[in-house]
Parts: sequence; C-alpha cells; structure tokens
Amino acid sequence: MKNQQSLYHETIRALLISAGLLVLTISAGSAGFTLLEGYRLLDAIYMTVITMATVGFSEVVPLSDTGKIFTIFLIIFSLGIFGYVITQITRVIFEGVLHQSYKAYQLRKKIVKLEDHIIVCGYGRNGYQACVELAEHGEQFVIIEKRDHVVTRILEEPDNLYVQGDASSEEVLDAAQIRKAKALITALPNDADNMFVVLTASEMNPTLKIISRASDFRSDTKLRRAGATNVIMPDRIGGQRMAKLVTQPDVVEFIEYILLQRSKDVQLKEISCSKLAVANYKKTIRELKLREKSGANLVGIKTGEGAYIFNPSPDIEITPADKLFVLGAPGQLTKFEDLLNDTDHIENTTIDNVI
Repeated sequence: MKNQQSLYHETIRALLISAGLLVLTISAGSAGFTLLEGYRLLDAIYMTVITMATVGFSEVVPLSDTGKIFTIFLIIFSLGIFGYVITQITRVIFEGVLHQSYKAYQLRKKIVKLEDHIIVCGYGRNGYQACVELAEHGEQFVIIEKRDHVVTRILEEPDNLYVQGDASSEEVLDAAQIRKAKALITALPNDADNMFVVLTASEMNPTLKIISRASDFRSDTKLRRAGATNVIMPDRIGGQRMAKLVTQPDVVEFIEYILLQRSKDVQLKEISCSKLAVANYKKTIRELKLREKSGANLVGIKTGEGAYIFNPSPDIEITPADKLFVLGAPGQLTKFEDLLNDTDHIENTTIDNVI
C-alpha cells in the first residue's frame, strides 16, 4: 500500500498529467488536420476527438493520402493516451481514490499542526492499550504502523492520527512531527526494531522522552544506552502482577484502582512546582498547609536531583525543581495545584526579597 501521506498529491498529479496529455494530443491532432487538410478549427477538433475515441464516424471532408497517414499515426499514439486518461478517471470515480487521497491530505494537515504530542510506534496489543490510556488522559498522539491490516484497524477509530511506514525511518518520524513531540512510545514486537527506533528518535530529538518495550531482559541496558528513558518488559510485569495477586491481592487491586483511574472519584496526579508561587518559597509542607486547605494528600516527592521521597516529612521544604505526587479527588487536586502556584494575593513581590 502506498504511503497515505502522499496519496493525495499522487492522485492530483496523475489527474493533471492525464489532462495535460489529453489537451496536448487534441492540440496536436487539430493542428495537423488544419495544416494538412485545411480544416476549420472546430472541424479539426471534432475530427481529432472522433479519431482518438475510435467511434467510427465518417470524415468531415474526405482525407488526402497525407491526411490518412497522419490519421493512422494519430490513432496509434492516441489510443494509449486515451486509455490512460479513462483509467485514471475511472479510478477516481468508482474506487473513491480522490476521496481517500483527500482524507489523507486532511490527516497530514492535522499532524503538521501538532505540538507536545506523543508518538506511538506499533499498534499491536501494547501499542493499542497505550493509545487507549493516552486518549483517556486527553493526550494528543500519532500512531506509526506499516502493516496494512493493522492500519485498517486504526481506521476504525475516526479520530486516530497515523502515519503508515517504518518507524525507524527518519522520513516517517519527520512525518509524525518528532521534532515537536514530547514523548515517543515504541511497542514493536521485536527488540531489534525497537532499538533502531530509539536510536533514530533520540538522534532526531535529543530532549524526547522515549519509552520502549522489550521482550528479552538483556535488551534493557542496551535500549537505555541507545537513548530510551524507560524500558518496559510486559512479560516480567505480567508475571510479577500475577504473583502479587496471590500474595497481596488487595494491595495490587488498590494500586490499580488508583493508577488506572477506574473511578473518577480519586486520582494520583503528578504536579510540577516549576510555577511555584513566590510566597511559597522556602516554606515547608507543614507551613503550606496544603492538605488542610485542599483535602488532597501529598504521598511523594521527586526532587530536582532525581531522588524519590515517599511519605515526605512535614518539615521538608518545597522547591521549584520538585515534582509532587498527590492523591485526591479531581476537585481537591485542582485546589491543591492552585494553592501551590497561587499568586493572586501577591503584589509587587519578588523572589529575591522573599528568599
């Protein structure tokens, strides 16, 4: 199957070539009949068209020997051209090629406008589930898939944006706007293919967050060296989950209940402190009183150095480099974030005089 992104342009180009050949042939035939037989312009055009169409009508004026020879060559050359033109028009009308190519063109326009989106390479079991989760979280994503029958499944969801091709190809990644993307998930079934995707993607966008699937545990280190931010092994995770469901079933179900957001009543959210209000600088968790004011629970912190603090002490100071993991209802989480970054009550205050 041809790349869907270029289908529109190829179809338009074929139609323009057809129209050009048709006009050129009619012009040449008309000029020949006018010069050789002295036909009027309208009679020359009419004679050219009935000759090309081989409908068998009689000549406007009996042809001379020179005119007959010219007509023979016109028939030979025009048959192929006329057949090509009819074939292209038939494809457009009966196969819906123009409609399909126009949809591909519209799809391309939507992808070009994307920024801070996520690219998902492979639409197998893992890739499909990743797309479902991203859609539920309101994230914009583009799927890269090269298999025709899988692309057919992608098209079952009309809102899906996709690029058909090899995910390790720079051209295909460019079509998915990798330089403007914030993350890439490669869920191809083969570790070597994932390795090529990671290498190419990290080179094209060094700041890209890359999540790679792996089947062999020995691929973990190699993928990270290639540029993967995280490596997920579905088989290992599946085995661990099955064992935990035997030893600690309620714990697993409780965590999944929160992480998979099976209920809209509670969520675990990551909140960045990069927009920390000036008034909140150098303040501890106790002093901020975020739990008392919002009702949400601060369950962990990722510091600017990359260290994780679980169940943080009330005496820990919050800094703009931190990321907070907060548990609560959607309304509580919104209030928590507003309180953390609220600057409405601060006037003419600078970071320097607070610090």
